Amino acid sequence: MPSSRSERRPTTIIIDTREQEPYSFDPLLAAAVRRALPAGDYSVDGLDGIVAVERKSLDDFVSTVIHNRSRFRAELQKLAEHRAACVVVEAGLMDVLQARFRGRAHPNAVLGNALSIVLDFRVPVFFCGSRQAACRFTQAYMLAAHTRWSV
Repeated sequence: MPSSRSERRPTTIIIDTREQEPYSFDPLLAAAVRRALPAGDYSVDGLDGIVAVERKSLDDFVSTVIHNRSRFRAELQKLAEHRAACVVVEAGLMDVLQARFRGRAHPNAVLGNALSIVLDFRVPVFFCGSRQAACRFTQAYMLAAHTRWSV
C-alpha cells in the first residue's frame, strides 16, 4: 500500500562535499548530510537526480558568468536535466544593477547572462537579497520538493 503524506520519511538535505560555505538549515525541519552530488550544491536525499540548487554569492555569480562561462555552462546542462533546479544568488537584483560586486563587469552583461541561463537552460535564477534569505529559500525549495516527490 502506498505511503500517505503523513507517513513520508523525514527530509534530509544533501550538501555537496565541494560546497565551501554550506548553509545551516533548521534541524527541526530537515536533517543535513554532506555527500557528493552530480550537480548543484544542495539536493534532497532520494531526489538527487531530480532536484538541485546551485548557490552563488554575488561576486562568485559575476565571476562565473563573465569569466568561467564555459565551465558553468557544463554545470547548467547537468542542472537542466533535473525536474527542478535553480541558481540561488545571495544578493538582490538591485545589487547587480548598481554593480555592488567586485570586478569590471557591466551590470547589463551580468543581467544578460542571468537571463541567458533562464532562457537557454530553463533553470531559474533567484536573486534572494542576502545569504540568510537565500538559505531560507533553499530550505523551503528542498522541503517543497520532498513533499511533492518523495515516497
